[in-house]
Amino acid sequence: MRDLIVLTGPTAVGKTELSLKLAQKIEAEIISTDSMQIYQHMDIGTAKATKAERDQVEHYLIDFLTPEAEYSVSRFQDDCDQTIAEIKTRDKMPMLVGGTHLYLKAVLEGFMLPEINPDYQLRQKFENLAEDQGTEAVHDILAKKDEVTAKKLHPNDLRRVIRAIEIYEQTGKTKSYYKKKQQQQPPRYSAYKFALIRSRENLYQRINNRVELMMESGLLDEVKFLLNNFDNLSDTAQQALGYKELISYLKGETSLEKAVYEIKKRSRHFAKRQLTWLRKENNLIVFNIEKENKTEILNNMVELIKGEKDYEEEYKKRKEIDF
Repeated sequence: MRDLIVLTGPTAVGKTELSLKLAQKIEAEIISTDSMQIYQHMDIGTAKATKAERDQVEHYLIDFLTPEAEYSVSRFQDDCDQTIAEIKTRDKMPMLVGGTHLYLKAVLEGFMLPEINPDYQLRQKFENLAEDQGTEAVHDILAKKDEVTAKKLHPNDLRRVIRAIEIYEQTGKTKSYYKKKQQQQPPRYSAYKFALIRSRENLYQRINNRVELMMESGLLDEVKFLLNNFDNLSDTAQQALGYKELISYLKGETSLEKAVYEIKKRSRHFAKRQLTWLRKENNLIVFNIEKENKTEILNNMVELIKGEKDYEEEYKKRKEIDF
């Protein structure tokens, strides 16, 4: 029996429904690996499991911080380690569910980036430079300090570009240096790793529909509540999908129609990045939720976890699945 289970996949693919059924079948408890579900009062836009769903299966690392709190990957790793240990004391199986792959990798493989304090002055300086001269100007600065990381980041991914510069400025070492150290570490846990996928067309349509449903369910009011009740939303909370765009609308910087359009567009781009990560992941068994019956997928997972089917053989059979 391996240490834990991972159930991942792109946003809106259908992880929540299957995770609840799987957890009930094998007596597991769920640890959210979603970087935004950590925040209280951010429910609709993060697609949290409802109270009724959480009553079915114990959930952890959801709703434990105010939206003003900063949080880091290394803190998540520590919190998740503690939660995994607690779940195991009850003879339950920890199951990590979510699509924040940096969080998943930190738990499974370790996280080597140092704890550094945000340098808001540096961030503002480079944000101003990007506004004046374009994101390429900031990207060029990173390339001179950390060529390896710069090649992996698009100039428009300004937040990560600036973060890589910030790491170098504060530590004297590049982000790529820390990434290489991380890759040399042995796995921290053994895991059954499952992913759900759909066709790109179907997934994008589900994303668009979900954004519409979120708006109908009161996402705009949720964002208004945050702005009215918290003076200093954390950088992470302000950048969350749906929240960033509606904050911009409420500040009069864009129209509501354009904001909703941008939420859909950014969500689709996020899903595309998630799929790119999944393609690179080893020992990940992929199920196409469009082509396979949900009950069959569930039974297949249960048999693999219980050892009734050989995990390595199933991985070899499925690793060429195109998505």
